[in-house]
Amino acid sequence: MILLLTLTSCSSLLTGVYGIHKVHTTNDLTILENSNKYKIPIEDSYVLDSSYITFLRSLDSSRYQEQIKNHYQPLQALYYDQSGQLCSFQINCYAGGIPNLRWKRDNIMSVFPPAIQAPIDSILPLVRHLQYLRPLDNKTKISAGQYDTTIIVYWSLFMGRQSKRLIRTVRENSKFAITKNIKIIYVNNDNFFASL
Repeated sequence: MILLLTLTSCSSLLTGVYGIHKVHTTNDLTILENSNKYKIPIEDSYVLDSSYITFLRSLDSSRYQEQIKNHYQPLQALYYDQSGQLCSFQINCYAGGIPNLRWKRDNIMSVFPPAIQAPIDSILPLVRHLQYLRPLDNKTKISAGQYDTTIIVYWSLFMGRQSKRLIRTVRENSKFAITKNIKIIYVNNDNFFASL
């Protein structure tokens, strides 16, 4: 838990204010039940594979320290263009706000893709990112370049209402993509953080 609080730039006092719960391992059935509460279609429901940690740790931490920290965050919305490059990046530690994260701060979510909130990097192109996602229905596979924009949303049970608010914000933002073929992939990362 200390590592998580350090990574998310939160103190123990703030975890209660934000509605953050203790990190626990969970099973696929619990994730699916909560996905259903958030109206996440089963074919768009994924979990973050534990091998993701190996990838992050393989990066040169002296060169990519900030990028690694950003990709460790529990709440993220990563927007990839058709070429598979990251074009907009939203993460919890840049959102600000109390008692709720302010995903729409400075009207960044009033355009599609959203204005840049967190620094864009190239350490995790879409084709590589998809390697660390396991579909909960065990059959759905997403291919890079299949959509104009692919959005990967990281959410968790331990982040409580903040996950729900991020999911809702991304959905609202996607309505601005009227002429685009988009795909939203929802990735639960409870077990990933429980293993740290």
